[in-house]
Amino acid sequence: MSDSQLWDDVDAYFTALLSPEDEALQAARRDSDTEGLPRINVTPNQGKLLQLLARLQGARTVLEIGTLGGYSTIWLARALPADGRLITLEYDAHHADVARRNLAHAGLDRIAEVRVGPALESLPKLADENPPPFDLVFIDADKSNNHHYVEWALRLTRAGSLIVLDNVVRGGRVTDPDSADPSVRGTRAALELIAGHPRLEGTAIQTVGAKGHDGFALARVVS
Repeated sequence: MSDSQLWDDVDAYFTALLSPEDEALQAARRDSDTEGLPRINVTPNQGKLLQLLARLQGARTVLEIGTLGGYSTIWLARALPADGRLITLEYDAHHADVARRNLAHAGLDRIAEVRVGPALESLPKLADENPPPFDLVFIDADKSNNHHYVEWALRLTRAGSLIVLDNVVRGGRVTDPDSADPSVRGTRAALELIAGHPRLEGTAIQTVGAKGHDGFALARVVS
């Protein structure tokens, strides 16, 4: 058995036992496939981790940067109280339409709002609204701008908020300081920002599973 097959099998076991999908989550994945969206959404056990993190935070407000078909959005929105608020930012209008449909099917369209456009344009507009600080920010968009997204997350959070940055391993390429890959460079810049910023404390974890060699970073806003 190959390593990748073993990783898939372990993920399948964990998912079936601890984070099984209900009909709405299955429909979100199925609809995303039907509409031709790339298969880059989080896995069910990763979605459950996001949900647990939001619940541990006691989150009432969540900001997601990178919506895709709304699969991770459903996991996060389900952690919020009935009067909670989730804002998710999506670059592609077609992806946003799919996500809105999936969120409505899951009964979460009153909690979760999808905004369309480049995140670096949407974030200043959001800041101008002076929203209450977000309790959790999940960053899973174009990796070249990861450091900018962490900077914006800092502006839109408070002491005690949590920032989650996905896909930080880049198949191991994150260790290469000379990489010309914009995704690697942006991710390294984000990690260096977390490491050196006086308002942040964080760590990063590498994982293996259905998405191969991957990982995520967690950063807590301390002031």
